[in-house]
Parts: sequence; structure tokens; C-alpha cells
Amino acid sequence: MNLPQRLPASRLLVVTVAVLLAMTAVAISSTVLALDALSDTRAKSVDQIEPAARRAQALSRSMLDQETGVRGYILTGQEDFLKPYLDGQAAEAEAVKGVRDLLGDVNGRVTRIEELSGQWRSGYAEPTVTAIQLSGPSVGVVGDIERGKVLFDQIRSETAALQSDIAALSRQARADLETSANVVLWLVIGMGVLLVAVIGGLTLVLYRLLIEPLASLAAHSRQVASGDFEHVIDAHGPREMVMLGEDVNAMRHRIVQELATLDAAKTELQRSNSELEQFAYVASHDLQEPLRKVASFCQLLQRRYGGQLDERADQYIEFAVDGAKRMQVLINDLLAFSRVGRMTRELTVIDLNVLVRQVVDSYSDRVEETGARLEIADLPSVRGEASLLSAVFQNLISNALKFTGAEAPLISVDVERDGELWKFTVRDNGIGIEAEYADRIFVIFQRLHPKDAYPGTGIGLAMCRKIVEYHGGTIWLKTDVDSGTTFEFTLPVVHAPAELEEVHG
Repeated sequence: MNLPQRLPASRLLVVTVAVLLAMTAVAISSTVLALDALSDTRAKSVDQIEPAARRAQALSRSMLDQETGVRGYILTGQEDFLKPYLDGQAAEAEAVKGVRDLLGDVNGRVTRIEELSGQWRSGYAEPTVTAIQLSGPSVGVVGDIERGKVLFDQIRSETAALQSDIAALSRQARADLETSANVVLWLVIGMGVLLVAVIGGLTLVLYRLLIEPLASLAAHSRQVASGDFEHVIDAHGPREMVMLGEDVNAMRHRIVQELATLDAAKTELQRSNSELEQFAYVASHDLQEPLRKVASFCQLLQRRYGGQLDERADQYIEFAVDGAKRMQVLINDLLAFSRVGRMTRELTVIDLNVLVRQVVDSYSDRVEETGARLEIADLPSVRGEASLLSAVFQNLISNALKFTGAEAPLISVDVERDGELWKFTVRDNGIGIEAEYADRIFVIFQRLHPKDAYPGTGIGLAMCRKIVEYHGGTIWLKTDVDSGTTFEFTLPVVHAPAELEEVHG
């Protein structure tokens, strides 16, 4: 797999976004240009051609006013008829200027109209008006009307042609406006189609380049996570995806190697457990037999020859008997300690009220002898092995009865809920334990007092820790107390009300 030839996902994303932006920029630019052309065409039609058409009509009216005024003056000789003629000249000049400012000369027709208008006035209107002013209306002047009509028809023809040219420009402008509007419409439609196509294409590209390889890698990873560690992950796609696949493959190889190591360790552990089983068998049978024989003969020797030998011999025999008995207790305790968590039974829901009551009953003689007082709270039910949990309370209560102070023993057993755990507290008013020994007391065979002062093998608290941890809890010595000894330990809460009802029932 050649990683350098594969583009990273970041570069693929940059290229895709750049293409999208370029296409969007082209579409937007084209639309802006089309809108600008549409605006120019509309402005030309609205702001130039239509006002020019109105000016052309005004020009035509001004020429008609002049011709009408001259004709009336010729027929009547009244000065009032010259007013339309004079006003028409001013209106003509204004209309000509307006058309020329808006559209220019319009195929030379504006200039032609100016020339014909000038010829009509200089060749007909002005001489006629002057003649009438001098001699009054006459037949000869009236006859010149026909000649003026011929000249004015040319003007009328040119103004009509000017209006026709402006109308043609108006039609062309409307056609251009419609064309520009259609172009803008199609560009907008094209942009919409392009946007849909780009989004679809981008989605497809992202799916092919990122999502599909990622989904494939996830499927391969799930197959490996399900336990098929021999499955080879073939990652494809961007460089990061391939590198991730290589990393998962490397992790898979390490898991396979560690599993092989664990299998070897498991085999070794099974062998060690088998040897431990053999040791337990030897400890419970083969070693016990000669030890019982030594103890038995030492006891026989003590009973038969006790008092017949000197005091030192009797002491030696007593030491031998006591040592043999202590060795038997040590072997039995060690065997019990080794079986915790190894020889498991089915876990059941246990009512600790019943269990602790049985433990207390078993120490009734010691309680009566010491005058002890026990305060036991309402205890919950937990899941575990009754014999093992009974051993925990036996050790803690027996220690409280053993390591007493000057006052009569006061032993309390309390419990409180701490989240998903029950926290139990066993407190007494005995001699207490220094905080510096808080960890040492849970080590097997560790004693804080000589065996002559307090009997025992020093394995009880180590057994308690092993049992509590086997049940998913923790045990510790509470060190911030003023007097006495306080042990605290936790056990998981049972979440099966129906099962609890069945057990209590």
C-alpha cells in the first residue's frame, strides 16, 4: 500500500471546496453581468427611448401648431393667430434638443427636420407673415398656401419617420429587455440546477472519499473487536484513513501477540493451580497424618510420664504438644485461605441479619463470659457465599471479643448505602490498633502481639480482605478514631427485588 500516492483528506476537502467556490463564482458573475445588462436595457427603454418618443410627438405637435398659426393668420390677418406659430417655434427647439440629448440624431432625421423647418419658415412662413403685415390678406398670398403645404408635407413626413424610427428603437429595446430577462431567468434556473448538481456531486465525492472508506474501516474494526483478531484490515481512501487502518492492524498484531502470551500465562497458571491443588491435598492429608501422629504420641507421653520426669522434661513435652496443635491450626487456616475464590460455589442472595445472628450465637459463651454488649443494625441482603461472608463477621466479632480493654466489650455493626455499594462498619471499644499498622494487619501471618498474650495465627484479617475483594468490595481499618477499633468494608447492592422477596419469603 503506497501511502505517499494517496492525498490526505484535508487536501481532498480543499480541492472540493475550491471547485465548488469556483463554479459558484462563475455562476454568480454570469448572473451579475446578466442583471447588469437587464438593468442597462431597462434604463435605455425607460429613461431614453420612451421620453424621446414623447419629445418626437411634441416636435410633431409644435410643427403643426406653427403651420396652423400661419394658415389662420393668412386667412384672417389677425395677430392672435401668430401666437401658436411663435410658441410652436419654442416648443420645436425644446423638442429637438430633448430628442437629440436622449437619442442623438436618430439616423439624421432630427437634423433633416431642423433643415426642413428652417426652409419652411424662411421660404414660406416668414415671407408670408411679412407680406400680410404690409398689405393685408390677398389672393396671391392665399395661393402660396399650396406651396407652403408642399414644404410642410416634407416636414410631416420626416417627423413621422422620426417617430417610426423611435418606435423601432422601442420595440428593439423591449425585445432586448425580454432577452435579458430570459437570460437572467435561465441563469437563475441554471444556478439552481448547478447548486443541486454540485451538492449531489459533493455528497457523492465525500461519500466515496470519506464516508465509504470510514464505514468499511468501521466494519473491519467491529469484526476485529468481536474477537476475530486474525482478520486483516484493508483500509482505503484518504491518507489519514489508510494510516488509521494501519494503526488498527498494528494494534491487532499486538493483541494477537499479547493473547499468545496470555495463553501461555494461562497454561502456566493452570499448571500452577494444579500444583496448588496437589499441595492442598498434601497439606490436608499427607502432612496432616504425620503431624497428628506426632501430636498424639506427644499427648500420650504427656499423660503417661507427666510428673514422673523433672519439671524441664514436662515443659519440653508441653512445648511439643502445643507446637503440633498450632501447626495443625496453621495448616488448616492456610488451606482455607488458599481455597477462597478458587473453590467457588453458586452465589446466592443472603440475608445478613440471619447470618450475623448465627455468628453471634456461636460466640454466646464468650459474650456471656466477657459481659459484651452487641448493637446490630438492620442489615441488608447481599449476593455471595454464605460460608465466606460468615467468616468475615466471625473474624471481626471474635477479634472484638478477644482484644478487649478495661471495660466490658461494646460491639456495634452498622450499615449505610453509598451509591451502588453497602458500607458496613464493625466498631468496638477494645485496645485499638495504631494507624501505622493499618496495612500490615491484612498481610497473612502478620501479628501485632505475641501468641502468649493473644492466641491466633494472624491469618484472620488477611482472610477477610480476600473474601471481601472476592465479593467485589473493599475492607480497611478506620484510622481517625479516638479509641477502640473500627473496620469498614463494602459489598455491592443487590438489584433484584423479586429475588429478594423470594429469599425473604
